[in-house]
Amino acid sequence: MGIILSPIDVVEDISREDFYENYLKKRKPVVIRNMARKWPAYQKWTMDYMKEMVGDIEVPLYDSSKADPAAPINTAAAKMKFTEYIDLIKETPTDLRIFFFDPIKAAPQLLNDYIFPKDLMGGFLDKYPSMFFGGKGSVTFMHFDIDMSHIFHTHFNGRKHILLFDYKWKERLYKLPFATYALEDYDIEHPDFEKFPALDGIEGIECYLEHGDTLFMPTGWWHWMKYLDGSFSISLRAWDKSWAVKAHSLWNLTAQRGFDNFMKARFKGKYMDWKEKKAIERAHRALAKGLPKR
Repeated sequence: MGIILSPIDVVEDISREDFYENYLKKRKPVVIRNMARKWPAYQKWTMDYMKEMVGDIEVPLYDSSKADPAAPINTAAAKMKFTEYIDLIKETPTDLRIFFFDPIKAAPQLLNDYIFPKDLMGGFLDKYPSMFFGGKGSVTFMHFDIDMSHIFHTHFNGRKHILLFDYKWKERLYKLPFATYALEDYDIEHPDFEKFPALDGIEGIECYLEHGDTLFMPTGWWHWMKYLDGSFSISLRAWDKSWAVKAHSLWNLTAQRGFDNFMKARFKGKYMDWKEKKAIERAHRALAKGLPKR
């Protein structure tokens, strides 16, 4: 059977009413082609422009190695000057990525280059844009965003391959306890179904982004991303109106993350071994029960 992937819905433009009825209300992803084409960033945001604006500040870099069981989530693997990193990904395939980078601190003029899509929905976190840079072939591991926000993810200067899975598939994706990411031992592009049988039959959405494309990713959607070229994206985030989702976000950001970091520091590899064992047990139990129910 394998992993069942459907192509994502793609629209050139969309009205507020259609967006709400067909995507926000249903919490269904969609690619909007023309949204960012109206931004100054569509013409201006080249690699050289970002180098000029951001400059030589030192940035943390992340790679594809398995997480250190004793380290907090999102611990950097290395550091580099931003300009040197951009030169690297322009010319060379690399698994090094910049993750959750706030460019406005270094280059506040970038605020003038993009527009929050408030014509489609409200609730945006205006002060917290984040950017992501990756070299050709670099991969963002399977996860969902800890703050449970809706995301408008716009890509620049290349192509990105994305796989998306509804939150209901979390057990079958081998979600680790007290975490917002999955077991890092499988390759979602080429899964070993004998070793990870719970992945067989899961249903997702496949997406390819090119320069200027915007992906709307609803709250809680799992995602895996691969940079097909050295390129970058910006994510604009908005709260869901549901108080249950807001409570889930608060739990993830405070109690769960604090407990997980404490346990990692205290028990290191033993704790991670327990988490991985539990993820496998829960995945196989969900598979045996035929979960999630359609």
